[in-house]
Amino acid sequence: MKYFLLHIIIIISLSGYAQEIELGHSEYFKEIIASEQKYAGNKLSFKANPNTGNYDVKYHRLEWNVNPAQSSISGQVTTYFTASQDLDHVIFDLSQNMFVSKVSQRYADLNFSQNQNDELINELPSIITENTIDSLTITYSGNPVSSGLGSFAIDMHGSNSTPVLWTLSEPFGAKGWWPCKQDLIDKIDSIDVYVRHPSAFKAASNGLLIEEKNEGLDLITHWRHRYPIPAYLIAIAVTNYEVYKDNSSLEFDIVNYVYPENLATAQNATRITPDIMELFNNLFEMYPFAKEKYGHAQFGWGGGMEHTTMTFMGGWSRGLIAHELAHHWFGNKITCGSWEDIWLNEGFATYLDGLVYENFDGEVAFSSWRRSLVENITSQTSGSTFVTDTTSVGRIFNGRLSYRKGAMILHMLRYKLGDEAFFTAIRNYLADPELAFGYARTTDLQKHLEATSGEDLNEFFLDWFYGEGYPEYELIWSQNDTDKMIHLQVSQTQSHPSVSFFEMPLPVLVRGMSGESEQLRLEVTENKQNFGLQLNFDVLSVELDPDSQLISKNNKAVLGLDRETLSNSISIYPNPVGNILKIDNKGNFELTKITIYNILGEKMLEKENPQNNIALDHLEFGLHLVVLDTDQGSLHKTILKK
Repeated sequence: MKYFLLHIIIIISLSGYAQEIELGHSEYFKEIIASEQKYAGNKLSFKANPNTGNYDVKYHRLEWNVNPAQSSISGQVTTYFTASQDLDHVIFDLSQNMFVSKVSQRYADLNFSQNQNDELINELPSIITENTIDSLTITYSGNPVSSGLGSFAIDMHGSNSTPVLWTLSEPFGAKGWWPCKQDLIDKIDSIDVYVRHPSAFKAASNGLLIEEKNEGLDLITHWRHRYPIPAYLIAIAVTNYEVYKDNSSLEFDIVNYVYPENLATAQNATRITPDIMELFNNLFEMYPFAKEKYGHAQFGWGGGMEHTTMTFMGGWSRGLIAHELAHHWFGNKITCGSWEDIWLNEGFATYLDGLVYENFDGEVAFSSWRRSLVENITSQTSGSTFVTDTTSVGRIFNGRLSYRKGAMILHMLRYKLGDEAFFTAIRNYLADPELAFGYARTTDLQKHLEATSGEDLNEFFLDWFYGEGYPEYELIWSQNDTDKMIHLQVSQTQSHPSVSFFEMPLPVLVRGMSGESEQLRLEVTENKQNFGLQLNFDVLSVELDPDSQLISKNNKAVLGLDRETLSNSISIYPNPVGNILKIDNKGNFELTKITIYNILGEKMLEKENPQNNIALDHLEFGLHLVVLDTDQGSLHKTILKK
């Protein structure tokens, strides 16, 4: 029966508070979101091109000529692809302001054209049949810099105003500086990157550094990446970098490319990276790109960008390091299959930052971190983590919903399911061959969570992920002096009408007169639900969700009348009863509901705001439990139906 306490968890009570975690105001967090919003600008005018859906990209040989002092690029891009149908032409995405001088197929020049839809249309001399692998080489040049927020940027750094160049293409900026296929769900199997640049500089990119070869006044830097990668995660950065490695016991290198003037600061800050890497390895799985490297490359924007194996960094805070590293599991290995599900990237990366607090700083700091998230989430009464408007960059990369609420949804799943089921599900999700190095939707994650826990999570995701707002809880409690039984009634209101009731286990901390404490877990599934627990101490106070396990606000626990007072003030008769049950309310309490259960716990009758006479015509003979809900708590009585 629902009026009984379903679960009780006794935990060690933590004393004191960690230093306040000002995540809602932290500069690194603002910068993360700002950088991702800036470079998403091109997405507003871009939809996945249906004209590029007839082939599957297998490999790119990317040969680029750049100089950080010049806002231009030239070079060749060779693309190997498999035709998914018979092809008489092949289309790539490329901004129309980029100049294409030649397209060749196995050394034979092709006819091509560019249009105002940012398409490069390549005419084929003969049909490429379905399932055939072929390649095209595009020679091009141009100035991709259209504004200070473009996907290809130059700037200066240091007292000597040293030039620096970098790219950042999330989510659809790659076409602004190289011919590609910008379909979110077609990852490139492997790439080789060759960057020709002045020899005074170094070039950072994805994968393993194969060679740095001098050629005249230039240096040709060759990077090789052999993992699937979407176009938006391919990147280069070029300046007079200092390069160092963070020492670790890992089987791969952690390599850092930083401005010389920031070398000492960066060396001190990035020292934590191997420890964070080890934590994520232990919690989830080995770093997905362990056959290559992990690295950082400093660039001119604030925040960071999780380019696969080489994160671009605007600062060196622990939180930023953790967030961008986390993306290599959640975002780079498994990428959200739609911008509606960006939380699979950003919510996870934010939560893993929280796990760093938990494991490095302790539970009190982790609780404070969660509290700061909840305060920000509940600062507005509406908004779903599911992105309802994918035309809005601000909505996709919304810090309150995609990042913070996404992270708290993950924590609530962990609280609901338990650590073992939760972390096992996440590891299974990462290992799923249908998802690994590919794409996922929220339903894919839900499937793994349900498989490991055995629970149906449809209601959870409807309430917390697709629904908007948050609950406010009120708990009325009382304790019998004679037997120490504590009675609790939980009520809930919702901040937004999209959710009628938020189902979720509710943590409740009971404190005693002599310092005793007991942590309760109430499985709240309906409004004005009643619970009871036998204690062995006198209760001093009751507190709802003291450690911020849930998204909620304005929770309160109030002392109601004890059951003896209620019992003496409200009586039901006759007993045994025939067809009419009478209620005598001598205390003039507000009687809000009467519920009658049979001995099997089945609900036989429920009436809101009952009057003094209750018809029992349909009740079968036998013993029944009557629950009377009032504004001062609830009262349980038994009757015999004759």
